[in-house]
Amino acid sequence: MSQAKDKDAYSALIQALRVFPNVGVKTAQRMAHTLLQHNREGAAELLAALDNALQQVGNCRHCNTFCEGEECTICADEQRDKTRLMIVHMPADIAAMEAAHCHDGLYFVLMGSVSPTQNMDLSHVALEKLIARLADSPVQEIIIATSFTAEGDATAYILTELLKEQPYKISRLARGMPLGSELEYVDAGTLAQAVYERQLLQEKKDAPC
Repeated sequence: MSQAKDKDAYSALIQALRVFPNVGVKTAQRMAHTLLQHNREGAAELLAALDNALQQVGNCRHCNTFCEGEECTICADEQRDKTRLMIVHMPADIAAMEAAHCHDGLYFVLMGSVSPTQNMDLSHVALEKLIARLADSPVQEIIIATSFTAEGDATAYILTELLKEQPYKISRLARGMPLGSELEYVDAGTLAQAVYERQLLQEKKDAPC
């Protein structure tokens, strides 16, 4: 009976580890082996940190990034330029932009991307939250800072179509960035240059009367 329970627990751990992207059975087995055989203390720390994060971390009510409390530190900063909003895929993209010191406006995090080939439709991005974020806001320019991948291009196209009738100047990062690149892996200098040389997609329109 005990051996059966142990086997079930081990199998359940392997299955749980497969929740991570690109982690198959073999990788999950190696991870489980490492945690149980060589680093049980680290496994306990991971468990405690994950439990704490699940209890404490939520989404900023303005930009949708991860934070503790209702508002992240960037949205709470009165020195930020509230007329410029940069739209990114993930919280890691904000960290990359902040490290490059090339954007002093605000952000919105989609928490995903659109990819028809991978059945990732509009439900995989926080479009409703974005629309709510823009309502009655002082935003004048929207910078689409999606990655230069197939998913990033598809997401950028959908955002441009969604916002084309709205009274915003719309731009996207310059294509000087490496093709197929994810923002969080691009060096700060290249990232900053892409922001400074961003391409205009739509002039700012007058708000409807």
